[in-house]
Amino acid sequence: MAESQSVIARALAAGYQPRSALTIERWRPQVEEMLRDYDVDIHVGGDDVLKDITGYRVHRGALAVMQRRALPPAGDVVEGARRIVVLEGIVDHTNVGAAFRSAAGLGFDAVLIDATCADPLYRRSVRVSMGAVFALPWTRLESWPGDLQVLRDAGFVIASLTPASDAKDISAWASNAPAKIALLFGTEGDGLSERSMATTDISLRIPMTDQVDSLNVAAAAAVACFALRPPDH
Repeated sequence: MAESQSVIARALAAGYQPRSALTIERWRPQVEEMLRDYDVDIHVGGDDVLKDITGYRVHRGALAVMQRRALPPAGDVVEGARRIVVLEGIVDHTNVGAAFRSAAGLGFDAVLIDATCADPLYRRSVRVSMGAVFALPWTRLESWPGDLQVLRDAGFVIASLTPASDAKDISAWASNAPAKIALLFGTEGDGLSERSMATTDISLRIPMTDQVDSLNVAAAAAVACFALRPPDH
């Protein structure tokens, strides 16, 4: 589900096919123009009608149902990439969307998720990511953590994010970072599983005060992506 004209435009630009759209009268001309090349129904209603249908106030004026695409093989996703975000067990759709948005905004090339992660194409994920889930290449790894081998085969250093005191300071490590990095983030509660930690090449931590034990995973992803953004970004 793509919400707002800008997100719909990003979905179309990424090659997603629309199935139908829902908008209000004042946005109808823009939505019709955006979808002029597609044979889809455009439904129009008032603000109250849309709220009754969707269950919430549609502030951005337009919703579009997009056709899902088959997920690409992991090898295709990592090919040519230098920076990748990897998510394990992130079950909150807001956190998934925010991680995608940070990755896209800070020059990362792709995202890999495990079988237990929340759906990046769920409405809330799409909305929080501002359409980054459409624009950024991603796929789901079904065999975990074994499928992370695709990163090693492509020459990536796999770095796990953890608040553990024996992990290396991400700022210091970033000063001499390798050419290809995959940042691995774990579930909101327990963090990365022991199996995943065992597969990584290095553990990194974000320095912080003793007032909290860790950052929210979406915040951590933003900080880490900024610290390890590609040199030319």
